Formats: sequence, C-alpha cells, structure tokens
Amino acid sequence: MQRGDTLGQIANRANIPLLRLQRFNPGVDARHLAVGQRLMLPSQRERAPGSGPYRYAVRRGDTLYSIARHFGADPKQVVAANGNPASLNIGQMIDVPRGRGGSASTPAASRSLPDPGPLPSSAKGWRWPLARYSIARQFGRDSHGTLQPMMLSTTQPERAIATERGSVRFANSMRQLGQVVILHHDDNMQSVYAFCQTLLVSEGESVEPGTPLCDIAQDQAANNYHLLFDLRHGGKPVDPARVLR
Repeated sequence: MQRGDTLGQIANRANIPLLRLQRFNPGVDARHLAVGQRLMLPSQRERAPGSGPYRYAVRRGDTLYSIARHFGADPKQVVAANGNPASLNIGQMIDVPRGRGGSASTPAASRSLPDPGPLPSSAKGWRWPLARYSIARQFGRDSHGTLQPMMLSTTQPERAIATERGSVRFANSMRQLGQVVILHHDDNMQSVYAFCQTLLVSEGESVEPGTPLCDIAQDQAANNYHLLFDLRHGGKPVDPARVLR
C-alpha cells in the first residue's frame, strides 16, 4: 500500500475485480489501510469464491500454516485437504477450505515489537539493500501476532548489495527461502538477504558497503521480484528502519 491508495484503485491497476481482491484478502479492512501494508493479488489460476475452498498458488516463503492464517482457515483442515505435503513448490496449487481457524484478533500486547535493547553506535546510516524498491511489507507483527521481517519488492531484476561492511558467514540455500546470504558486522550485528536467485559472494569473503551479494529471484505467481531483509543484534530482531538511512 502506498499513501493515498484504496482497494478500488489497486484493483483497477491490477485489472482485478474489487470483490475478487477483497475475497482474496479476508483479513484486510478497507477502512483501516496502512502505508506499507501488503495485499495478495490473485492470479488467473487462483480462485477466491464466495463459498467453497480457495485455490491458491504457493508463493516464495509460504508454509501451509502461513497460507491458512492468511485466509482465516483452520491449519489442520488445510493440511488434510492437501495431504500434508513434505515440501511446497512455488506455483503449486493448494486447496484452502473456508473457515475460522486463523482469523481471531491478537491481543495488543502480543503485537508489540520485540525490544533488542540499545543498538551500538555503529548501527546507523547503513545503506538500503536495493537501489530501486518498494516496501511490500514493513518489519512488524501481522494481524495474527507473528513477527515478520521486512520485504522489499521491485518489478525489475535487481541485485542486492551489502548494507554495511562485514563478512559472509553463510551463502547457500535454505528451505522455503531460496538462496540466502548472511553477513556478520561489527558489534554483533547481522544482516540477512533471502529469496536470492544467484549468489555473488562466498562464505568467508569480506565485503564493503555496496558490494553485490546476489541477484534476487522473481516470484512468478506475483510477477515481480522480492527480497526478504532481516537485521539482528545479538540474535534479536531489529527494525531496519532504526538502522538504514
């Protein structure tokens, strides 16, 4: 969501009927939209009916539990409807029975952000990991109280860069996160770059601010590119807005 957006405007830009957009985002209240809020845009293959199960194409980073939460379904019913697959593949079609399993509101206390404590003086003025981007999802808790890292999005191929000087501690694949780069920085800071397509660095390598780390992968279901970006201090999650300039 950008400033001034309405569901109707988004539906028109995406050439999606407004009712279909609303049905595909049952947890979104059109009267209380927020800048940076993320909406799910249904593809032609997907189904958001007034009754009966949803038909959903798996997106990068999905689990059966996260899919169930999005649609307010019972996770057990989603698992039963799909035979509890050992792994999910991007683009795989999932049946999501309609229900009330995941739509309950979360107490305000559980939605509060974690406090990583005071950050070191070195943790400020870091670069953004993409040159061109929009914020598809802000760091914070979703409507179900689950803490979500920041997600950046772009319509064109992009190359993720190091936000600060550091060393590559991990450069390999992770289940449901694609190729991942993890950097360690001074003062026990750590940055994570996930949903990469092609890695450009190796473990043990030293990097400077702006060093290319990876080419980010395209999300075929959403027809754009995503980078999941996470910051941590001493292992505790940190809001990137506190560190990036």
